[in-house]
Amino acid sequence: MTQPLLVFNDKGIYCQQADVYIDAWRPVDKCIVTHGHADHSRWGHKQYITHTNNVPIIKHRLGEISVTGKAWNETFTINGVKFSLHPAGHIIASSQVRVEYKGEVWVFTGDFKTEDDGLAEVYEPVKCHTFITECTFGLPAFKWTPQAVVFNDINNWWATNKSEGRTSILFGYSLGKAQRLLKHLDASIGKIYTHGAVENMTEVVKENYKLPETTLITRNTSKEEIKGNIIVAPPSAHGSTWIRRFVPYVTASASGWMTFRGARRRRAIDRGFVLSDHADWEGLLSAIDATGCEKVIATHGYTDIFAKYLREELGYDARTEKTQYEEESAEIDKKIENED
Repeated sequence: MTQPLLVFNDKGIYCQQADVYIDAWRPVDKCIVTHGHADHSRWGHKQYITHTNNVPIIKHRLGEISVTGKAWNETFTINGVKFSLHPAGHIIASSQVRVEYKGEVWVFTGDFKTEDDGLAEVYEPVKCHTFITECTFGLPAFKWTPQAVVFNDINNWWATNKSEGRTSILFGYSLGKAQRLLKHLDASIGKIYTHGAVENMTEVVKENYKLPETTLITRNTSKEEIKGNIIVAPPSAHGSTWIRRFVPYVTASASGWMTFRGARRRRAIDRGFVLSDHADWEGLLSAIDATGCEKVIATHGYTDIFAKYLREELGYDARTEKTQYEEESAEIDKKIENED
C-alpha cells in the first residue's frame, strides 16, 4: 500500500481509497460519525453515516441532514473498503469504526470506555493491525472506582441534602453523562427534575433507551416544590441566573477530572464525583491488548506520555496524531438551551 489506510489531514481522518472521512472537523462530502458529541459530529457534511440509534441524536443537534443509519457489526463497502461499526461504550450509540482493505484492518475508537454503565452499549474489542485510540485519561493517576460505588455515594449525598432541606443540583453533559446519571439515581429518595437542555435530549434518547421519569423545570416550577429533590443540569447552567432560584442548594459535578481536587475548586463545585465516560489508564491498556494490534496511534489526551509508555515499556509501534477533538473537560454545552 502506497500510503496508510487512514491518514490525518486538515479536515479529519481520511480513507483515500473510499474517499470517506471519519469524525471530520471540517465539512466534507461523506463522513462516518462515531457519536453525537459536538466535537465528533460537526455540522456541514453532505452525507453522514452513523449507528442507527445515533441518527435521531445528531438530527436533533444538527437539524435536517442526509444521514444513513447502520446496525452494529453491519458491513458496508465503499470502493472496495469494508467498514463496520462496533460499540465503544462511551455514551449511548457511540461507535468504533473498523476499516478493512486488502486484508489490512484499522480501528478508530472515537471516544470509549470499557466499563459497562448499564445504559450505553458495552465496549466490544475488535481485532486489528492498527489501533487509533483516544487517551483523554492516559496517565496512571486515573483509575476509576466501579460506578456502583460512585452512584451509591451520589444517592447518599442527595439523601443527606434532602434531610437538611437543601436541593441537590448535579451537573452532567446533556448528552451521555446526563442520561447515565438519570439511569442510576434512586427515585425513592425524591423527584428527579431536569434542565431544558437535558430534558430535550433525554426525550430524543428515549426513542431507543429506557430511562426513568423526569420532570422538566419551567418558569412555573416553584422553589418550594423542588426543595429537597434533585436537578440534573448541564455544566453551563452553573453560575447562571437560572440556578439562583433554587437557593438553598448544593452542587456536584460528575467527571473524570474530579480526580483532581483543584478541578472542583476551579469550577466552584461543592462536591465532585469521579465518573467518566472515557477509559482510565488500565482501560486504555486492556483495550489495546485485546485488539492484538501491532501499531497504535494516540489522539486527543495525554498523547505524548501515553505513546512513549507504549513504545518504551510495552514495545508497541506507537505514535501520536493531532486532532480537533476535545477532552472531557470541554464537552460542556456551549450555551444554556431552553432556560424556561
